[in-house]
Amino acid sequence: MPEQVILQIETATQVCSIALAANGVTIVSHDVDEPNVHAAKLTLLIMEVMRSNGLSFSDLAAVAVSKGPGSYTGLRIGVSTAKGLCYAADLPLIGVDTLAGMAEGFLASYAGQIDENTRLCPMIDARRMEVYSAVYSDQLEPIRPTRAVIIDDQSFDSLAPHQRTILFGSGVDKLVERFAGHEQVTVVPGFKNSAGHLSRLAYRALADGLLEDVAYFEPYYLKDFVATTQKKS
Repeated sequence: MPEQVILQIETATQVCSIALAANGVTIVSHDVDEPNVHAAKLTLLIMEVMRSNGLSFSDLAAVAVSKGPGSYTGLRIGVSTAKGLCYAADLPLIGVDTLAGMAEGFLASYAGQIDENTRLCPMIDARRMEVYSAVYSDQLEPIRPTRAVIIDDQSFDSLAPHQRTILFGSGVDKLVERFAGHEQVTVVPGFKNSAGHLSRLAYRALADGLLEDVAYFEPYYLKDFVATTQKKS
């Protein structure tokens, strides 16, 4: 079977990330974790990764993009760039759920440490105590759908007893103290989004023909964007 090479884009959080994957396996990923760099660096990262791996866009089978939920600005830039590439190179477009990609990446990073009594809860920071989150089993089956939620001490009480829920992603830093010493909730800080986490899901979508309409595809913002202005002192 010939290699199906997919260019993958992840801009749902502060991390600006590009990856190349062949048949669902990440070849290379390049992540830049700096604030407000997506507009300035995304296209440059794409060209750099393509050039350094000796690829042209005609060598690609598709372009995949993390579709949300996440940062309004980041998602808009990532999806717009992906759509532009697909238009220019006549390539299929794949949209990958951001939280599902995070769960894939976390499970791969902690292989052998996640069992059937573990629930995975990727979180993306929203405002104040609110996060975008979902819950998955150790087999990455959805248990709780994607939603915007304000986290409190009882947020995970409805999950099955005697099971551990692991919280990770950009939304967990504000939760470390809240769940310190909690028997059933473990907070793992430091996990960052990466386009390399999308590889298996993107390849499976391509194989199953689950492609987006390039003309009409929009990010999954989950919540409407609300512009704010700085208060005068």
